[in-house]
Amino acid sequence: MDFALSPEAEETVGRMWDFMREEVFPAEPVWAAYLAEHGAHAYPPVMDELKASARRRGLWNLFLPELSGLSNLDYAAVAEVSGWSPVIAPEAVNCQAPDTGNMETLHRFATPAQRERWLEPLLAGTIRSAYAMTEPDVASSDATNITTTIVRDGDDYVVNGRKWWITGVADERCQIFIVMGRTDPTAEPHRRQTMILVPRDAPGLQIVRHLPIFGYQDQHGHSELLLTDVRVPAANLLGGEGDGFAIAQARLGPGRVHHAMRAIGMAERALALMVGRATSRVAFGRPLAEQGVVRELIAQSRIDIDQARLLVYKTAWLIDRHGARGARTEIAAIKVAAPAMATAVIDRAIEVFGGAGVGDDTPLAYFYAWARVLRIVDGPDAVHRRTIAREELRRERPYAG
Repeated sequence: MDFALSPEAEETVGRMWDFMREEVFPAEPVWAAYLAEHGAHAYPPVMDELKASARRRGLWNLFLPELSGLSNLDYAAVAEVSGWSPVIAPEAVNCQAPDTGNMETLHRFATPAQRERWLEPLLAGTIRSAYAMTEPDVASSDATNITTTIVRDGDDYVVNGRKWWITGVADERCQIFIVMGRTDPTAEPHRRQTMILVPRDAPGLQIVRHLPIFGYQDQHGHSELLLTDVRVPAANLLGGEGDGFAIAQARLGPGRVHHAMRAIGMAERALALMVGRATSRVAFGRPLAEQGVVRELIAQSRIDIDQARLLVYKTAWLIDRHGARGARTEIAAIKVAAPAMATAVIDRAIEVFGGAGVGDDTPLAYFYAWARVLRIVDGPDAVHRRTIAREELRRERPYAG
């Protein structure tokens, strides 16, 4: 296995770091001040400035190999850099979730008309999108439980159901939802689900509320939706009836690499903050950096971050060569390992900062909340451990004496 980045990726990572230092990090207080004045779901104009600069710098849609020329392994390094400012940087380069997964889904499975109507403006960054699968009344980590119905009626489909934790809805730029529902309850369990495109302005679609994460309201929102007799043209179907589960699985591999690498970026920034605090703060007559317990926190964090990164690199390398199916165990493993590692490293940084670590003067509290949430989104840790264990139990051993 060779995890060396291509020359193009090395150069892209360098340009990404220039962008972060020169524009993204300085934009963070501007972003925060605008939201404090105009509300949690307002859209700070500084983002448009960052997007324009990112396009000039050639930092745009880097997640999609067909457009960027970067492999999954190459893009993983870029995603890590963006994780140092996870609220602003990914969107600034049009590589933010859930749009990346939605754009990849449309790129692979949409009709030419669907791509023209929705994919092109998403790639241009002029609209946002949402992926509506999770439901409040069933364990949605098992997609076969989904109860939202998608019923054919002449030239239309009629959608009924309730969804929640749907990311991006609070942003008015979110114009299209990929909705997962059930078309045939009598089919084989993994052929019951179907995906359909539902525009934001479809009659019968109600945005019920925006849900906080550990008290934080995300700028784009994580929302509850009610779909009551929502009628959309049959041409809005993604793929065919019963293809929903397969499409959902196809979109998860590269996306989990992106999530994992952004988590690693958050952990690296937390470690950088921890080191800065340790070298500048004095307790019991000497700098924190000279205290054995603090050095242990720093050392263990470096070990944990580097271990997680290597696992994600291996996963991206396997996806590049064998597709998501060839990296099934590793995809599940990074989904568990990277957020857990980030949570632990950020927690150590909070310990070194003390009271300052749980307020808003540093990004640590938000990082901690989001890292913990990552252990639930795209499937909880328990589900991925189940997948890993199943594959491990099937593995042939060279010796079992």
